[in-house]
Formats: sequence, C-alpha cells, structure tokens
Amino acid sequence: MYKTANDYYKEKFGCKVYKLSLDGGFTCPNRDGSIATGGCIFCSALGGGEFAERGVEIRQQLEQAKSRVAAKIKDGKYIAYFQSFTNTYGSLHRLETLFFQAIAPDDIVGLNIATRPDCLPDSTVELLKKLNKIKPVAVELGLQTADDQVADYINRGYKTAVYADAVRRLKEAGLEVITHIIIGLPDDDAVATAKYAVSCGTDGVKFHLLHILRNTRIVADYESGKVKPLTLEEYAKILKDCISVLPSETVVHRITGDGAKKDLIAPLWSADKKKTLNYLNAYLSETKK
Repeated sequence: MYKTANDYYKEKFGCKVYKLSLDGGFTCPNRDGSIATGGCIFCSALGGGEFAERGVEIRQQLEQAKSRVAAKIKDGKYIAYFQSFTNTYGSLHRLETLFFQAIAPDDIVGLNIATRPDCLPDSTVELLKKLNKIKPVAVELGLQTADDQVADYINRGYKTAVYADAVRRLKEAGLEVITHIIIGLPDDDAVATAKYAVSCGTDGVKFHLLHILRNTRIVADYESGKVKPLTLEEYAKILKDCISVLPSETVVHRITGDGAKKDLIAPLWSADKKKTLNYLNAYLSETKK
C-alpha cells in the first residue's frame, strides 16, 4: 500500500492541487566550478527543468504555468515549484525575493523547492522556516543514490552523509522533505537507497527512471555498453520493491520521470508517457492505497 501525492494533497488542502514548475534562473555548484563542472552525468542542459517556465519574472511564470494546465484543473489550487537546477544556490536576499513572490497569490497554497543537500546553509534553512509559517514549504533533495561509489560515478559532488545532515536540519526546522531517487543507475541498489531515505526521515519520495538524453555525459557510457537502460518490466519490478520498503505514511510523489522526447535516446518505451503510467499503475495496483 502506498499514499499518492494526489491523495496526500487532497487530504492536506481539501482540493485538487497542481504544481506550477518555475525557473528561478539558478545554476548549480556542480556546473559552475565551485564543486565540479558539467553537472551530474545524466543531467540535461536545463537542469531537470525541461517543462518549467523560464525567461520572465516569477509572477508572469506563474500565470503562464496556470494557463498551461487550465484544462486539467477545475476549482483547485497550486503549488509553486522551483524545479530547474539548484534553487537554494544564491544569495539569501535573492532567495527571499523569489520565494515571497511565488507564494504571494492567494491560489498558491504551498512552495516546493528542488535543491542539493550541500546547498542548505543554516541561514537558508531559517528563511525556509519563516516561509513555512506563511504557507507550507517542502524541500526536494536530489539524493539519487545512497551509494557513494555510484554517486562518484554520476558526479554528484557530495557524500551521502551530507544528505542525512540536511534532512535532520530541515526536519528540526519543521519542513517537509521529499527525496529524489533514480532507478537504473549502473551497479546501484535503488531499494537500499529508498530504505536509507526512510531511515533519515524523508516524508516523501520521487522515483525517476534513468534516461539517456542527448548532449549529456552519460551518452558515451551508453554507447559503450557500460550503461544498459532498463526494460519497462524491469523498472516496474524495482519500483514495486522500492515502494514495498516505504512506511504507509511516506508519500510517493512520482513513480517515474520523463525527459523531453526530442532529446530522448533511451529507453524509448518511456516516450509514451500514458502507456508507461498505465502499465506501472496496473503493476502496482496491489500495493496502491
């Protein structure tokens, strides 16, 4: 049994909630040379924010995002979701300005911030704690794997213990934590990562399929045969095993991720999002709450 994000948000806010993906214009210490360059080997040039609004100020991004989902949401509310790159990698003044702009509209009921565990100084956590008193804040951490050797391979740029410390400090500040985990990394145990995230106190999990996207560093390893994408059936089995180790109160916010079709090299089955989700939901139906 598992709790879906849709069920969780209906319980929390009393209505349908849709995330509005935003781009705060950030970069990443794993790209600008502070830690490394080039980013994680699977990460696209848009920092995982292929479907985020961009290029305009936050209020306008919110309106553009609302118009995109207007046909999907009726009488619902929204969560402002800073998705692209590392959204706490900036000055405190800049973070405060952007985040307060994002939560200002009445129909925005919460704020989700995707970031790295090593980009959460105490001053930033204090800011998020202040924001959380106005509207609920969830911090989404890109763990990907709990195996430091695999983390080194993907060029993650921080040790897994840094994640554990970040979760502890965020939870002490009263903030919700969502952990991103990738299924399909070479020589990795995604189930062990899910167990680790739970042991650290994560409130929710997002599971992602490892995609091979054009113009990413992992393409060379895919072409050499070092990286072998999962079949849909293999992915579904590992996903189910991961979900089976989660406590019933842990929210599953995502059961797969989809890259931009124009950049997708493999696995090609993931390009059919509707078919993929239908298969996964059917496969997981015995465990769904």
